Amino acid sequence: MLPVHSDGSPARSTFSRLTTLKSDSWLGRRPVLRWVALGSIVLVTFVFFVHPFSSTKATLVEKPAPAHNRPPKGSSTWDPRKEEVRQTFLYAWKAYMDKAFPNDEVLPLSGRNTNKFNGWAVTLVDSLDTMWLMGLKDEFKAAVNSIKRQEFLTSSSGYAPFFETIIRYLGGYLSAYALSGDKVLLSLADDLGERLLPAFNTEPIGWPAFSVRPGDGSINKGGSMLLAEMASCQVEYKYLSKATGRPEYYEKVENVMQHLYDADNYHGLLAERWYLNGKPTNNHYTAGAGVDSAYEYFLKQYLQSGDQKAKKQYLKSIDGIINKLLFLTPTRQLLFVTDITGSSESPANQMEHLSCYLPGVIALGAHSLDLPAAVKQKHEWAAEGLAYTCWVMYADQKSHLGPDNARMVNAGKWVDALKKDYTSSWSGQYLMRPETVESLYIMWKTTGDEIWRDRGYAIYQAIEKHTKAPYGYASVSNIDSDSPNKIDEMPSFFLAETLKYLYLLFDNDDPISLDKWVFNTEAHPLPIFSWSADERAALNITS
Repeated sequence: MLPVHSDGSPARSTFSRLTTLKSDSWLGRRPVLRWVALGSIVLVTFVFFVHPFSSTKATLVEKPAPAHNRPPKGSSTWDPRKEEVRQTFLYAWKAYMDKAFPNDEVLPLSGRNTNKFNGWAVTLVDSLDTMWLMGLKDEFKAAVNSIKRQEFLTSSSGYAPFFETIIRYLGGYLSAYALSGDKVLLSLADDLGERLLPAFNTEPIGWPAFSVRPGDGSINKGGSMLLAEMASCQVEYKYLSKATGRPEYYEKVENVMQHLYDADNYHGLLAERWYLNGKPTNNHYTAGAGVDSAYEYFLKQYLQSGDQKAKKQYLKSIDGIINKLLFLTPTRQLLFVTDITGSSESPANQMEHLSCYLPGVIALGAHSLDLPAAVKQKHEWAAEGLAYTCWVMYADQKSHLGPDNARMVNAGKWVDALKKDYTSSWSGQYLMRPETVESLYIMWKTTGDEIWRDRGYAIYQAIEKHTKAPYGYASVSNIDSDSPNKIDEMPSFFLAETLKYLYLLFDNDDPISLDKWVFNTEAHPLPIFSWSADERAALNITS
């Protein structure tokens, strides 16, 4: 049995706290009648039945000591911690510039380079807004100067993958432009955005192809598309349309949305993979890889420009996720999200690190939307429970680095219990992904609870301890050991996302207000805006 972790706060799992049963081992110590009373309360609140626990008792083991010392509330601890992250970024940045630029990524063990994403210096472009937010203005100016004549005529692989090019490059240019006002960056974004538009030249409904050859506009359709690949370009292209005044950018991506609104769904859930004719290829439903940022962008399109249809789709889909994809472990009450297949709704009982974006999205929606009180509370509970699980998956490992995938013991749907271990085995790699620290950041911003910052710092310490390499920072394997094995890769998203969210988590100045900016799925902040009456008429925006 795995331990329950703490950061100096009362020793309670998320769900024991949410149900106000305060004992460490409340499941094993409380009488059955108390559950009957609790079930009645939840029944009235949520208007659905709550199933009682089985008679099997489960006792939680004692907590270990906190992995770090929690600073006194109101202390000046966070500025030094923010500076630590800044120095981590600079170490990684210097290694990339010395060893890999103008290629895409540096290999942190060997010092060699690699071109996985077109060969257009993806680490540099992905890092521009991070540098700006960290106050590294000299590095920012030098970086922009080094790419201002970038031409997108060829790709290292012949074709530019549409999804990755949008979120990393287009998002990177647009965010850096929005923050700095440098028109060179908008010009680069406009050029790239136009070169990618042929992706939408598909029959019969104009959903984007898998990749585009940027020199001549030829496309590689692929046999089918993941939902995320076609529904994670709207935030970028809509802002590009606003910034350039070019309606075609808006029209292409909005057409995708209009077909998605009318597409087949299962209780608000959209299938993982689709044919270009608008029909799903399977009945596999997930909130993880292949789908994740589509659900994220439903909410963010509404937050970005007030798109009411996107808001409606977000609420419909999140309701499906909560009702169909959230489950609990039997012993520690860990809330997790997994996949289901078919009307039998057979759960996969695996939770990906990629899925740890979800608590941040749900928390952002609960914070930003005018929801009925009961719905808002349910969303807040779901966000807190999932964020706690994502953090525990780090805290449980000897290295304090989280797994890329975990197999979960399943005690039933959360929505069926809203009351009632965790992993029997681990995928032993930490791939420097940002999703957990992203959600910790949003949880802190939406709740004001410093515990999320403390948890983020524990993760940062583990990153610094176990992943630092001769030429940057490296992914690792064998995370449930005191000395994980390093892998010769440093993904650009480590600088673009992981370090950015950690820096913002420790920043008291709030440079990116959640009421004024939305992050794309690569952590590039884009400004919230409104369409003028003339723009709405020109773009036929009616909602």
